[in-house]
Amino acid sequence: MLGGFLGLLAALTFAFNNASARRGVLTGSVAQAMAITVPIGVPIFFITALVAGSLPALASLSSFALLCLTGAGIIHFVFGRYCNYRGTKAMGANLVGPVQQVSLPLTLGLAIWILGETLTPLRLIGIVLVVLGPMLTLPGKERGAKTLNAAASPAAGEPPAVRTTREIPRFEPNYAEGYIWAFLSAVGYGVSPILVTLGLQHKNLGVSLVGGLVAYAAATVVTFLILLWPGQIRHVLSMRANNARWFTLSGVLVCLSQMFLYMGYTIAPVSVVTPIQRLSNVFRLYTGWLINRDHEEFGGAVIIGTIVSLVGALALSVSTEVVLAYVPLPDAIVAIAHWHWP
Repeated sequence: MLGGFLGLLAALTFAFNNASARRGVLTGSVAQAMAITVPIGVPIFFITALVAGSLPALASLSSFALLCLTGAGIIHFVFGRYCNYRGTKAMGANLVGPVQQVSLPLTLGLAIWILGETLTPLRLIGIVLVVLGPMLTLPGKERGAKTLNAAASPAAGEPPAVRTTREIPRFEPNYAEGYIWAFLSAVGYGVSPILVTLGLQHKNLGVSLVGGLVAYAAATVVTFLILLWPGQIRHVLSMRANNARWFTLSGVLVCLSQMFLYMGYTIAPVSVVTPIQRLSNVFRLYTGWLINRDHEEFGGAVIIGTIVSLVGALALSVSTEVVLAYVPLPDAIVAIAHWHWP
């Protein structure tokens, strides 16, 4: 249950991170976002590990574990995050979310092949529901267009001075660019959990903090190397103060999300934690409405999608034995419930 709860916390904080990043890239660039959101994870994980007394655990990590965590950090925090920001800038966080569900079957397939995890009927049901929920909340173009047109037009009776200072850009999704970058981010987000699990296998929650520190440190080094490209540092330093605030908030939130996720991977299977974390695709609709209602597309059966996904998360969090202990079922159903693959 704790692993599922940590996955849920990761989903919630990741959703708020997406909304904050979306607000920042409206007028800022992806390079500016990366320059803040990646390095900020190093001091946060370092201080948390220091307070928790986990820093000495760094010596217990093998060369293989360090290699896996380094790879996970670069693939997730550099490649995956960059692609996510590009897709979000192109067509908004709400439309990127459902495309990123591709990462779920990729992660689960790798978990079965590499980690030797198994699927049960209850987990299969949970996975289907978690994937179905965000699909039900997929925004409709017609409703989204109405929302955007309303946002772009000044309110009746609104003074001209207010209309000129709102600085709300008209949002017109670039679907071709958005879908390509969203799919690439799904690949990065789908592979990284396997590397994290390989690096933290048979470890405790404290070691997961050190693992996150290693991953963020590796990603920060790569990010700084990329920023050495001519003109990039000057571009980053030209960032507007408002964008810097949104990117900083996004960096803190995504760091907390990864902290919950790394802890979840140490105590629960990837096939449980990862699908629950995908609930962020539902939560981002609400966080997007709170923060970016003028800059996103909304539509779909949001409430129904939320309920469906939460039921799926519950199915993934509860073991088959617990369900069979409290729910009387026919012998035939019990026999099916004990099936597993492979």
